[in-house]
Amino acid sequence: MRSWSCSFWNIASRQAMKSGAFLAKTYCFLHVTTNYLGFPTYCFGPSMVPTLHPLGNILLAERISARSQKLSRGDIVVFQSPEDPNKTPIKRVIGIEGDCISFVLAPGNKDQSKTIVVPKGHVWVQGDYTHNSRDSRMFGPIPYGLVQGKVLWRVWPFQDFGPLGPAPT
Repeated sequence: MRSWSCSFWNIASRQAMKSGAFLAKTYCFLHVTTNYLGFPTYCFGPSMVPTLHPLGNILLAERISARSQKLSRGDIVVFQSPEDPNKTPIKRVIGIEGDCISFVLAPGNKDQSKTIVVPKGHVWVQGDYTHNSRDSRMFGPIPYGLVQGKVLWRVWPFQDFGPLGPAPT
């Protein structure tokens, strides 16, 4: 009976080692993928209507463009809010460093406008639905360091699955 007990524990320990190694490899793969390549993100709210649905979207974003500062006007980005570091809004890049941006301070009041030059190392972001969007018009240009990724694909809702197109005109 003792030999059966020893073989059981030998088999159990080998299986545990295999499972542990698999879990460690899976964790490492997910860590590298989400921290250096891309990640899923959830977006809801009216600020990006008509591009994104106000009731919710699951999107895939990539980190390589944001880290290499290769963003273009029209790109949709995920960034850490300069007002609340726990929030990650999603907006469209309207201006890159050196661009001269003119905007209306309050969309309902067309009388007050302002012009700004986007400083080096920053981007200007705005929601597609400017009447209901908290964006660079309120908190100014955001540094590249706060940009976490560039949105490439919409995964959900399924009827709109696919790459996100160019900026609306």
